[in-house]
Amino acid sequence: MDKIFSSLAKIFYSNGYSLYMIGSSSRDYLLNNEIKDYDFVTNATPKQISLFLKLDLTFEKYGVVKLKYEGKHIDIATLRKEESYLDNRHPSKITFVDYITLDYVRRDFTINSIYIDKDYKIIDPTLKGVSDLNNKVLRFIKPIEVSINEDPLRILRAFRFKSEYNLSFVDNDEEILLNNIHLLNKINRQKILEERSKYKKAGGKDYDKLFE
Repeated sequence: MDKIFSSLAKIFYSNGYSLYMIGSSSRDYLLNNEIKDYDFVTNATPKQISLFLKLDLTFEKYGVVKLKYEGKHIDIATLRKEESYLDNRHPSKITFVDYITLDYVRRDFTINSIYIDKDYKIIDPTLKGVSDLNNKVLRFIKPIEVSINEDPLRILRAFRFKSEYNLSFVDNDEEILLNNIHLLNKINRQKILEERSKYKKAGGKDYDKLFE
């Protein structure tokens, strides 16, 4: 069990809401690694959370809040549906929802859509997330061409995840990613630099040229 998550989950539950681990928090927990990045999701909206926690609401319109809790930086996103990505990065419309079954489809990889609830029950809506994590497989949730056209930054995220967790691509996904590097021209340069920093921090070295 993780003290930070358990404590916050109790606070959310006492206020009538759920809280789940997601993303790197779930992966590190399942791999018995120290949780370094605290990423959670909830069915509470930013305004509802602000009634019982002191938040940074800078990204409220995207359904994301930040807080410092027991010395840790926490990111919490409201469960949501997203519509078309008109600028190849941000959805044109966000609708807050109550159910994981509506939230997970907006995510990129199966290993990034493993939810863990307050009782540490694993919820794996793709039915492949946990097995892919254990088998070191990187699999897109949507067809790969659809996913990277929605958000080309997912190309770099794929190579970062591969390096960080020593993963293998599915079928010819690596070839498709390399053949679509031109899509990164649509992305703000700062976002690419941020992704490069994460790649380097994760010990990446095989795909350096892609992050230049």
